[in-house]
Amino acid sequence: MYTEKVMDHFRNPRNVGVIDNADGVGEVGNPVCGDMMTFYIKVKDHTITDVKYQTFGCGAAIAVSSMISELAIGKTLEEASHLTNNMVAEALGGLPEQKYHCSNLGADALHKAIEDYLSKHSDTLLKKENKQGINTTNENGREK
Repeated sequence: MYTEKVMDHFRNPRNVGVIDNADGVGEVGNPVCGDMMTFYIKVKDHTITDVKYQTFGCGAAIAVSSMISELAIGKTLEEASHLTNNMVAEALGGLPEQKYHCSNLGADALHKAIEDYLSKHSDTLLKKENKQGINTTNENGREK
């Protein structure tokens, strides 16, 4: 039913925990199956330097959380925001059809953590872009 890679990540989950003073936090849940995931990220120079998570759910949900944490560490925010549910499932060697929704939660939780980071740092990012001479206004003179 599960691939060996799924079983490995379930039995030996990587990066479990909480990051105190995380730069971004994303939480998702599926009330139908009861799975809940919270992802915490640390960011330096637009790169994810650490990912931790807490997952309440089935073995597939734990394996997905573990895999997405490994896939995200070392990626830029832009690269990590392009990680898809299919990529997570493929990295695990596939998931049973009835458990595929678990991979959706993992990518969604990571994306929410990235969105949280960006919302907290939007002013800083705009100032940095302005110092570099990047135009941050549209043709009407409003911030993009």
